[in-house]
Amino acid sequence: MPTFNDIALLRVNYLRGPSIWTYREVLEVWLDLGELEEYPSNRIPGFAERLKAWLPDLIEHHCGVGERGGFLMRLDEGTWCGHILEHIIIELLNLAGMPTAFGQTRSTSRHGVYRMVFRAKDEQVARAALVQGHRLIMAAINDQPFDVAQAVAAIRKVIEERYLGPSTAAIVDAAFERRIPAMRLNDGNLVQLGYGSAQKRIWTTETANTGAIAEGIASDKDLTKSLIQLCGVPVPEWQVAGSPGEAWEAAQDIGLPVVVKPSDSSRNRGVFVNLSSQAEVEAAWAAAEPHGYEVMVERMVPGNEHRLLVVGGQVVAAARSESLQVTGDGLHSVAELVESQINQDPRRQAPAASVGGEADTGFRLGRIDVHGTDVLHELRRQDLAPESVPPSGKLVLIQRSSNLVIDCTDEVHPETAEAAALAAKVVGLDIAGVDVMAEDIARPLGEQGGAVIEVNAGPGLLMHLKPAVGSPQPVGQAIVEYLFPAPAAQDGADLSGRIPIIGIAGRHGTTGIARLVGWLLHLSGRHTGVACRQGIFLEKRLVDRRESDNWEAGNRLLMNQQIQVAVIENGPRSILQDGLAYDRCHIGLVTDMDGCERLGEYDIQQREQMTRVLRTQVDVVLPSGLAILNADDAQVAELCGLSDGSVIFYASSAAPFEAWQELQPPDGDSRTHVRWVVARGDSVELWTERDSSTLADWPGLCMQAAEQDLQPDQLLAAIAAGWAMEIAPELVVAGIRTFSQALPGLGAVVASTAAFSAAAAAH
Repeated sequence: MPTFNDIALLRVNYLRGPSIWTYREVLEVWLDLGELEEYPSNRIPGFAERLKAWLPDLIEHHCGVGERGGFLMRLDEGTWCGHILEHIIIELLNLAGMPTAFGQTRSTSRHGVYRMVFRAKDEQVARAALVQGHRLIMAAINDQPFDVAQAVAAIRKVIEERYLGPSTAAIVDAAFERRIPAMRLNDGNLVQLGYGSAQKRIWTTETANTGAIAEGIASDKDLTKSLIQLCGVPVPEWQVAGSPGEAWEAAQDIGLPVVVKPSDSSRNRGVFVNLSSQAEVEAAWAAAEPHGYEVMVERMVPGNEHRLLVVGGQVVAAARSESLQVTGDGLHSVAELVESQINQDPRRQAPAASVGGEADTGFRLGRIDVHGTDVLHELRRQDLAPESVPPSGKLVLIQRSSNLVIDCTDEVHPETAEAAALAAKVVGLDIAGVDVMAEDIARPLGEQGGAVIEVNAGPGLLMHLKPAVGSPQPVGQAIVEYLFPAPAAQDGADLSGRIPIIGIAGRHGTTGIARLVGWLLHLSGRHTGVACRQGIFLEKRLVDRRESDNWEAGNRLLMNQQIQVAVIENGPRSILQDGLAYDRCHIGLVTDMDGCERLGEYDIQQREQMTRVLRTQVDVVLPSGLAILNADDAQVAELCGLSDGSVIFYASSAAPFEAWQELQPPDGDSRTHVRWVVARGDSVELWTERDSSTLADWPGLCMQAAEQDLQPDQLLAAIAAGWAMEIAPELVVAGIRTFSQALPGLGAVVASTAAFSAAAAAH
């Protein structure tokens, strides 16, 4: 059997937005199969068998066959290695815990060279999967050993380093279900939901509505208790102790047993419970003191600890942390009993993972260390040690509050839920984890001596998403519904978190159109941002002179919280290199299909191929939006059937409009979704099926526009965009007359403003 050279990876490019392939992020890889172009899978001895043995779940890949085992059928019949690598990578990602199903492989005009893409939410994860998939396929081809588990572990390591924590991911996933766009703003868990002025930001479970003062109050347990107690929330008696002696005095005043803990600790650091002797209390004070600026002593409340999640003033989930016990048999030590009765639970794996900086205790309960401080403390209270052998039938308490989490959302008494919601409101938190000690969460706290013991900012969601017992709760959805309370429905589309985005694609005139449309929107009173070849404009200010018809510039606009409407120019090269900066847009405008001669490196060589590139702009139009198409270019006009929304055609003569009218059936439904902007003689007609209006003095507007190097077709495109944005025709005319395409300085701004005032007065 011959040894084959490696498949060459000619170019690797991460497409961060909608592209010629799909609406989502993908890694695009250009492959040169070399000699393997002559060797489909059925011509490489043992290749298919090795792949099936290493990746048995490839049987679940339907491939183009459309049924289970479809890919394996293709593998046995003979398929090429680019296609096989695509499926290997997808399966490795599935095994690593980042499920994906999308992939495509297409040949190019060069012999043996293919373009392969696959879906991955993170670029670094995608690149790691490519590396491992490439190694695996070459090992399978050349009959070399390969460690699949090690490859999966390598990918999983990158996922754990790069992916969002489980709480943030739950919120982002819930936003995705609502079609609310999400943008990651750092390498951690800071995420923007929505665009521009409609956005909301989250950082794990803290939101833009979470105040710094409220967070500061929540971190001070002494202050928190003082405030919520004044408002009628039941809390345990407590005192602040400045020394071990004061701690013992406080414990005697409050009544034993007590809890000793720092007033500002988190994650139970330095917390000691069920203390009944002077030695225990004083030792606990000494151990707690390094973890905070002061130490508290509080009454030990009987029962189990419960975490109630409050979102927007409502309890949306509750979980109970139950104590861990073992039962003695008179033969085995406590350590052996813990191993056999607790650690053998398959859910307990060591160590617990950390994803996105958040402990993943909902996925893995974690093994119990009998030599840990908390466990040793509990054993000493029972006059036991890890080596002790309890008599048969004796219950031994191992942990008073464990990470064995049980969902109890449906059990919470209404009075208890009201107390938790009140505690969060008094502290000032919009999202809070309220810790409640109670023997029975289904009963009011007052009748059982229960109490609220803490109010926490930024609560983790994992215990509610993956409880050890009980049903997961849709807490991510609850937070998204709080942030975006009422879907802004329009024609069946949820526009929550969205601002109007006008995307302009083509080769000729797109920069002038973007600038003019931005000017018209600015005059209509909206805070407008424009990203185009001349730079980035905020209102009338040029804030970046670099060419900005690309993903990065568009992304910068959509991050700006002041922007109410964005105009983004998308060059064909940018679409091929990065994809669009937005997932959907209100208006998608396409001017022409020129420029193929500049895109040879992307295997675009003929004008007809430009349709696949520029249709991307039309594919992302919202159902409530519009595609604006140049009817003078038949290839552009043919994109109308791809728009999920309505269509506005613009034409510099009446001929395309008249031809369209002749082709349409008199009562055709499609006419209700099509409008026209047509230059007829001395005016521009704005036509709908129901009525029409005109803009007069078309020759005069063209002459003024020519002074700014604008062509008539650019004016028509801008008029169509202004019409789509419901800008009054008189304001559109005034805007055209006052527009200056010169890069603005102070003098240009003053002059254009004065000219606009005069033109507006004339109308």
